[in-house]
Amino acid sequence: MSETQEPDHGNDTGANGADGSGFPAPRAQGPEVIGVRKGMFGAANGGDTSGYGGLVRTVALPGATSRPYGSYFDEVADELEGALEEQDLLPENAIEKTVVDRGELTFHIAREHLVRVARTLRDDPALRFELCTGVSGVHFPGDKGRELHAVYHLRSLTHGRILRLEVSVPDSDPHVPSLVAVYPTNDWHERETYDFFGLVFDGHPALTRIMMPDDWQGFPQRKDYPLGGIPVEYKGAQIPAPDQRRSYS
Repeated sequence: MSETQEPDHGNDTGANGADGSGFPAPRAQGPEVIGVRKGMFGAANGGDTSGYGGLVRTVALPGATSRPYGSYFDEVADELEGALEEQDLLPENAIEKTVVDRGELTFHIAREHLVRVARTLRDDPALRFELCTGVSGVHFPGDKGRELHAVYHLRSLTHGRILRLEVSVPDSDPHVPSLVAVYPTNDWHERETYDFFGLVFDGHPALTRIMMPDDWQGFPQRKDYPLGGIPVEYKGAQIPAPDQRRSYS
């Protein structure tokens, strides 16, 4: 889920160039190809009835971006790195990579440092990202060792800026520290992400399902979750469930 970039009316030089030249920030270096997707909707075992089963495309994640990032991104990165150093934390230990893609800034954070980075972004006067508008789960089965991603959308009301934090964890160890103590509005967002993706937010005050029944098996928004479904009757015709329909591929 993306948000529209807002201008910083103080020191912003425009999202298309650090010096206001109109040139875009350098593209990510070396996209990380994590798989090949076939078909339109990712269905397998006879579930794709769309006729697009012959489509083939690579699945790639943007790599790290080199400086200058453009816009207010360099200032935010400098302030964050400096604030972490003042806490005796090397920025490279907390920030795995910085990505500028499609005019948006994302810091990829090591999960053990997520709470400290979030608290720094909230409390440092030069940063002041006071609002977290939620956490989104993402499942990349082909991103081995980092199959599950938690993406946080932060907004600075003081400076009129936005950014994202992203944490990646393996499917075999889906634990991420809860940010409810830093951003209380994350309470139900973390529950929803747990419910649909199986990310376990350690330290959450009451991590239970929010949409599915408590005894539901599996996590419905993971890409390997079966389509399932029930047959539907329509004007006397019986429409099979999605996972039982004929495939055209």
